[in-house]
Amino acid sequence: MALRAVVFDFDGTLMDTETSAYESICSIYSDHGQELALETWAVCIGTHGGFDPYADLQSRTGKSLDKDELHKLFRERHVERLQSASLRPGVLDRLEEARGLGWKIGLASSSDLAWIEDHLTRQGIRGYFEVVRSSDDVKRVKPDPELYILAAEALGVKPDEAIAIEDSMNGLRAAKAAGLWGLAVPNPVTAQMDFSEADILVDGLDRMTFAQVEAKLQSRIARK
Repeated sequence: MALRAVVFDFDGTLMDTETSAYESICSIYSDHGQELALETWAVCIGTHGGFDPYADLQSRTGKSLDKDELHKLFRERHVERLQSASLRPGVLDRLEEARGLGWKIGLASSSDLAWIEDHLTRQGIRGYFEVVRSSDDVKRVKPDPELYILAAEALGVKPDEAIAIEDSMNGLRAAKAAGLWGLAVPNPVTAQMDFSEADILVDGLDRMTFAQVEAKLQSRIARK
């Protein structure tokens, strides 16, 4: 087994956009005298659907709410919080390492392309990614495997020659279903998720190099 590519998730993996998103939706709940539990919100992390916060808020308050306006407000607060956001620890090191190893580098995200491109450019890392696959490219986002299948195909590698870097359970399931290896790197919002399907679980990308990851996977295969 030899890895030839790495495919990163975006939200919550390269940047901790998930904490910002949760804080932003919580602020809207607070405006209406309500609280939103993290475990309730968590089901929609890394995917689309699963939980409609605006319908939930309307049900709780018993008031007729303008969902479009609430979503617009959420987006504004989310974007404002992200103005000062930076890459998660170790991200730049791992991108540089992957490039040095001669690996192909891709990205597979359930977010739309404009959102991804904007943040990659702002963070100065767009040039690392040969392939970006987003919700614009598929009918079904994660946990459906299509995003990862398309990313691997576009990179010209077999699924088992690539490792996916994910922060959420929905993303990890998508990667594993597509046949990629899965490295889980939870953030504060996803830390309590069940990552038992991960091949490797680390607290941050600054805790383990890709060379160590590959050696660990090869050792595991050899023991089988």
